[in-house]
Amino acid sequence: MMGYKTVYRDLMKYYEATRENAETLLQQRKESLYQNFPRLAEIDVAIAALGLSLVRQTLAGNISEAKEAKLKAATLEQEKKEIMSLNNVPDDYLSVVYECPLCKDTGYLSMIEGARAERCSCLKQRLVEEYYSLSNVKGILGEENFDTFDFRCFSPAVIADEGISPQNHMGAVHRMATDFVNEFSTGFNNLLLYGAAGLGKTFICHCIAKDLLDAGHTVLYITAPRLFKIIEDYRFNREALEEPTEMMDAITDVDLLILDDLGAEFMTVVTSSALFDLVNQRLLSRKPMVISTNLPPDELVHHYSARIVSRFTGYYRMIKFIGEDIRIMKKYGGRYAT
Repeated sequence: MMGYKTVYRDLMKYYEATRENAETLLQQRKESLYQNFPRLAEIDVAIAALGLSLVRQTLAGNISEAKEAKLKAATLEQEKKEIMSLNNVPDDYLSVVYECPLCKDTGYLSMIEGARAERCSCLKQRLVEEYYSLSNVKGILGEENFDTFDFRCFSPAVIADEGISPQNHMGAVHRMATDFVNEFSTGFNNLLLYGAAGLGKTFICHCIAKDLLDAGHTVLYITAPRLFKIIEDYRFNREALEEPTEMMDAITDVDLLILDDLGAEFMTVVTSSALFDLVNQRLLSRKPMVISTNLPPDELVHHYSARIVSRFTGYYRMIKFIGEDIRIMKKYGGRYAT
């Protein structure tokens, strides 16, 4: 299995092997086709020679000769198409078959001169999937999702201070989470889930991640301690990293970033600054986040800077979780009536 530090390098090896396999397959197709239809081999050799002649004549300014070479090549291409059509050979049989036609199995789209090459969507998704595999979260999504959501894990007894039961309250939370998923492609929304441990915040994060991944979006789930460790390594140990920008790019570029357990990290001036930069950058680029924390809003102010909390209160839907730790209930198979 890949390690975090070798994910990018190993994926580049995968792309290289994929391209080689595609080129080998093309060569095998060519040899088979030429063996059955020798005239196609003669035509391809002649077309290649005419291509060189066309370049030479064009550079020499011999317009008529260049035109003649172009016409001959077109005639041969037509003959080639007719032979293949008569023998039911597909038009793309002599083309390289890439897994990803967008980047031709390189992982990158065409580079604009003077700018950094843009990563293809296939590379972005593979990076996210590898990070998921390493965090052991992807397997959890098969167990924790909207289909397995069970309201009977939450008490139907009304909490006096809240004026509602945890069971009914989770019905509202469930609706807000599904609305977030349903509106993901058309709107820009952020969620901050808060409440004591064991009330279902991480479960809801998993539900959202599963549905959006199934819909083809790139989603990265990461815990706050893990995130700040990555940022710390990037800032202070960059030289020792295999590909220092790849994980950081994934954190900033994914369609949805889920940051779980905010407040569990060791808070420093560096981590506070990094959190603000991340939240602000994703707001500016309209890249949504879902954040979960055990800290209530009034404690967030004491843990993080006012400018971070102002981003939360101004741009995030704050969803409170109430009740008792449901993990104990689930551990012993208990359920409330509905």
